[in-house]
Amino acid sequence: MRKVIGIGETVFDIIFKGDQPVRAIPGGSTYNSIISLGRAGVPAEFISETGEDRVGRRIASFLEENGVSARSVCVHKGQKSALSLAFLNDRNDAEYVFYKDHAQDKLDFIYPDVAPDDVVLYGSYYSINPVVRGQVKAFFKYAAERGAILYYDVNFRESHKAEAAHLLGNIRENLAMADVVRGSDEDFEILFEKRGVDVVYETEISPYVNNFIYTRGAEPVEIRASSGVKASYAAKRVHAVSTVGAGDSFNAGFIYGLIRKGVTRSALRAGLSADLWGELIACAQGFSENVCQSR
Repeated sequence: MRKVIGIGETVFDIIFKGDQPVRAIPGGSTYNSIISLGRAGVPAEFISETGEDRVGRRIASFLEENGVSARSVCVHKGQKSALSLAFLNDRNDAEYVFYKDHAQDKLDFIYPDVAPDDVVLYGSYYSINPVVRGQVKAFFKYAAERGAILYYDVNFRESHKAEAAHLLGNIRENLAMADVVRGSDEDFEILFEKRGVDVVYETEISPYVNNFIYTRGAEPVEIRASSGVKASYAAKRVHAVSTVGAGDSFNAGFIYGLIRKGVTRSALRAGLSADLWGELIACAQGFSENVCQSR
């Protein structure tokens, strides 16, 4: 059976409503997506790093409890795991503060087996971080050579805006290796000061990759893809208890749809129909809506 391999940061999320903590759980953008896929019964493995502490052990055990292999998680001896504080505002949107103790360490991990049409999920700052860039880029190339589908979630946060100019080379390399790219309107405004799916696609995406998913919070999802597909898919209106992890769940749902619908790498490159794109986006939105209505 096809599997999904995620590569990304691990953090311990502490969620605040006002100034009071209301929940604490292992997290990280790709980590959250992989947990969702593991819970959905998809074979999954995660590549990452933790500190050698109680939090790190919980991060690894939480993966295994949810059906995700943690054998490729690198444990940094004598160091602490990363923390993320998420502060929810009155609209339940989150503002994040991150703490990390081992920013200078090199990533050392066991390469998972990669088969044709497996899916590799990567993104956020971790995939472009100069500290681990050599190791993660080598794995992306390894996976591409073995015929995997590479899914890139740009997910570039305001906290890294000052570094954007220095990281564009890594971002464009990620785009060029990807088979599908997802990004939000905020990502591209922070990176390029550009808004609008057609402007972003024509200037920043299509020179590298054809299949593009453009999200705008609760607004319709826009697709620009191979074979000239241009489509917009409205989301069902829901009462959001919290938007924490909504984008990560969207990624998980889309990848779940790829596997369930039997979409291969060659099919993606040849071009999917607008109807099939609609089915994949509906699956992604379903996963996202579910997490927005839960705590």
